[in-house]
Amino acid sequence: MEKSKDPLHGITLQTIIEQLVGFYGFDTLAELINIKCFKDNPSVKSSLTFLRKTDWARKKVEELYIRTLPKLNK
Repeated sequence: MEKSKDPLHGITLQTIIEQLVGFYGFDTLAELINIKCFKDNPSVKSSLTFLRKTDWARKKVEELYIRTLPKLNK
């Protein structure tokens, strides 16, 4: 079987958010991606709720995750 070339293959949105929060923290995430769920009373749960409904914001989070992957794997 071929391995997927998609870096997001098999990774849940919750895992993406948890890893980004662990690496950057909500304060830095709010600076990098200007969305309310990272600024006002942020939590993984509220972020998941918002990002599941808002495609443009989810795309920005996924793009940041892909750019951050090399740093996460060190």
